[in-house]
Amino acid sequence: MLFRSEILDGIRQGVVSLVFRRWRQPRVRAGSRLRTAIGLVEIRSIGPVDEREVSDADARRAGYPSADALRADLPQSGDLRLFRIGVGYAGPDPRAALREQDQLGAPELAALTERLARFDRAGPRGAWTATVLRIIAEHPARRAAELAELAGYPATEVFKRDVRKLKELGLTESLETGYRLSPRGRAVVDRLD
Repeated sequence: MLFRSEILDGIRQGVVSLVFRRWRQPRVRAGSRLRTAIGLVEIRSIGPVDEREVSDADARRAGYPSADALRADLPQSGDLRLFRIGVGYAGPDPRAALREQDQLGAPELAALTERLARFDRAGPRGAWTATVLRIIAEHPARRAAELAELAGYPATEVFKRDVRKLKELGLTESLETGYRLSPRGRAVVDRLD
């Protein structure tokens, strides 16, 4: 579920507590948390709503001046239902703190190395983790498509999927354009050599 930056800012400030989406069926569950650019956003409630029942107060809670403004911004589609989703800021992304942990003891480094080896064994391309980490280290803030080409990937989306796996371990960070190694990722790469 994607959010515009001004909506994310409103969620973090506590001004935005509702969002509306058109879907065939719900794509999120109440109680789940989404990782976003501001940190974690909690889904507090979700349910279908008739577009005509959306009030001006609902619209203001969604960051719009009026229900008419909100309705004008919604994509029109006769076969999709409108869902009213209660949201709230749930704190920083835990990966942010993990990225800063660069003092790796032998047990932690061994666990990370084994996790990377499992990624390598499970991937259809064979060993890829060290290559991707080194390319990101050598080319921070480069477009993902360029990095994918440098790493020999057949498609940018496959490359991005692999980088997300590394990000889950706190080894990389997304930038406005491209990626960079986190302090933790740099510590791992330094020990790979």
